[in-house]
Amino acid sequence: MAPLLPTIHDPADLRRLPREQLRQLADEVRACVLDNVSRTGGHLSSNLGTVELTVALHYVFDTPEDRIVWDVGHQTYPHKILTGRRERMPTLRQQGGISGFPQRTESAYDTFGTAHSSTSISAALGMALAAHQKGETRHAIAVIGDGAMTAGMAFEALNNAGVYDDARLLVILNDNDMSISPPVGALNRYLAQLMSGQFYAAAKEVGKSVLKAAPPLFQLAKRLEEQAKGMVVPATLFEKFGFNYIGPIDGHDLDSLIPTLENLKQLKGPQFLHVVTRKGQGYKLAEADPVAYHGPGKFDPSIGLVKPAAAPKKTFTQVFGQWLCDMAAKDGRLVGITPAMREGSGLVEFEQKFPDRYYDVGIAEQHAVTFAAGLACEGLKPVVAIYSTFLQRAYDQLIHDVAIQNLPVVFALDRAGLVGADGATHAGAYDIPFLRCVPNMAVACPADEAECRQLLSTAFAQNHPVAVRYPRGAGVGTVPALSLDALPYGKGEVRRQGHRIAILAFGTLLYPALEAGQALDATVVNMRWAKPLDEALLREVAEGHEALVTIEEGAIMGGAGSAVLEALQAAGIQRPVLQLGLPDRFIEHGDPGRLLAGLGLDAAGIRSAVEARFGTA
Repeated sequence: MAPLLPTIHDPADLRRLPREQLRQLADEVRACVLDNVSRTGGHLSSNLGTVELTVALHYVFDTPEDRIVWDVGHQTYPHKILTGRRERMPTLRQQGGISGFPQRTESAYDTFGTAHSSTSISAALGMALAAHQKGETRHAIAVIGDGAMTAGMAFEALNNAGVYDDARLLVILNDNDMSISPPVGALNRYLAQLMSGQFYAAAKEVGKSVLKAAPPLFQLAKRLEEQAKGMVVPATLFEKFGFNYIGPIDGHDLDSLIPTLENLKQLKGPQFLHVVTRKGQGYKLAEADPVAYHGPGKFDPSIGLVKPAAAPKKTFTQVFGQWLCDMAAKDGRLVGITPAMREGSGLVEFEQKFPDRYYDVGIAEQHAVTFAAGLACEGLKPVVAIYSTFLQRAYDQLIHDVAIQNLPVVFALDRAGLVGADGATHAGAYDIPFLRCVPNMAVACPADEAECRQLLSTAFAQNHPVAVRYPRGAGVGTVPALSLDALPYGKGEVRRQGHRIAILAFGTLLYPALEAGQALDATVVNMRWAKPLDEALLREVAEGHEALVTIEEGAIMGGAGSAVLEALQAAGIQRPVLQLGLPDRFIEHGDPGRLLAGLGLDAAGIRSAVEARFGTA
C-alpha cells in the first residue's frame, strides 16, 4: 500500500482523497507525530488524540477560508503536518524552527495565535461575526478541550455567542478527560448524524412555528425534546446557552466524524459538537500514562521514557514542592492552590500528603487568586503555585482582591524568565514590572535553589502579599538546607568586592554576573528583592563606585533596573547605570542557554556590554 502522507502538501490534496483512504492517512499522520516528537521533544499525548479530528476538519471544511481556532494549540502537530509543514517538523520548537503552537506569522492555516487556554470561542465568534458583517459565508470553528472549558472566559464567550443566530460558528468540545460512558455503537452514530442533519433542524423549526400558537403544547414539546436528548447526551447545558448541541461522538471514528461535520456545515447559528477522544491514542505507552507523555523530551518510541541513570540536579519546581510539604507540616494554616498545573508546579507530593489542604481549581487563574483571597480573609495562609505567564491572566484579581486588602497570599511564580521551547507565550518576562508597581506587593528573586527555599520561607512569614519568582529547570545546583530558615526581608548581599563598576544582579543571572565580575574586577551584589529594594545597600554601593550595572532575566522596561534608577533619583545620587535584561520584543522558542547568550545575558555578553559602555579598567 503506497504511502499517502507524502502526497499531501496542503488540505486541498487531502480533500481530493476518497473517504476510504482517510483511515490510512490518519495512521501515517500519527506515526509522523510520534517520530518527530521523539526526536525533538514536545507535546505528545494531546496530539496523538486529535489526529482523526484534524483529518476530518480539513476534509470537510474549506480551510484556510474556513477558520479553525485551536484552543491552547498544543494539539496542533497533526494540523501542521497537513498544512504544508510536514518537512519542517524536525525543527519543531527548535530555534529558528516552527513553533509548538499556532502562529499567524507561520502559516495562513494558523488563523489565531494561541498557547494560553480558553480563548478559542471568543476568537472564533469574532471571526464568524466579521464574516457575517462582510457578507461572507465562511465558517469559524473553535476546538476546545474539556480542561479549557473550566475557565470563565470560555463561558463568557458561549453566553455571548448564543444570541447570534446568523453566526456560522461551530464549537467542538474535545473531551479527553471527562468520566462519561464511551459513545460506541451504531445507534449513537445514527443519533448524532440525525440530530445534526437538515431534516432534524427543519422539523424542529416547523414544530416551533406550529406549536407557538399553543404555548402549553410548545413548552411540553420543548421539555420532551430536552429529555429525549438527555438520554443520549450528558447534559443540555450548552443548549441553554443558545447552541444546538450534538454528541457525544467518538472522536477517533472518521465514519462518525465526517458525516456529522458535513451536516453541521449546512446549519446556521451556533453549533456545539461534543467529541470524545483519548490522550495518547495509538501509542500504548502514552495511552497508559498520558501525563508522563504530555510533554516529554527526546526518547526512543520503541522503549518509551526511561528515568536517567544518575539523579539530575533538583529543579526549582522540585525545591518549591518539597518546601511546600515541609512548611505545611509545620504550619497547619498553609493551603496550596493551583490552576490545573499540579505536575508542572510541583504539587503532586503535596496533594498526596495533604489532600484536604490542596485545591486544584481548574484552568481558572482569576478564580484561583480571588479564592486564595477568601481563604486568607479567614486566617489561612494560601500559597498559589502558578506560572508567571499565567498570573498575567489574573492581574485585576491580584490588585483588587489581594493587594488592596493587603492579604497574606504567597505567589510561587514558576517559569520566570525565558522558558525555552515553549517560546514567547510562556515566557515569564513581565512579572517584575507588573508586580512591583502594585502597593503592598513584594517580589523576591532567588539566585539559586538554596536561596529559593529560604526566600519562600521569608515570603510565608510576611503578613502581606509576596511573590517569589524562579525559573524553569535547575540552577547552579546548590543543595537547599533541610531547615525552614528565612532570609532577612528586603535585604541583599555583596557577593564579590571589586572596583569602579558594581553589578547588581536580580535572580539566577547572579552567577554569570559573578563570572563577568571576576574578569572585570567588578563588585557583584546579589540584590534578592526587586521590591522592596535594599536601598541602604544600594546607596552604599552607588557611593563607592563610578557606575552601576543591573541585570535581570525579565523585561528591562519597568523592571528591577528601573527600580534602581528610581531609587537613585529619589536619593539624589547620580551615577551612570547600564540596564541588562530582556529587550522590548518577544523572544521566540529555542534553547534557553543559547537564547540568553544571544541576548548578551551570559558571562561573556555581560562583560562585553560593560566594557562597551564603560571601557576596560
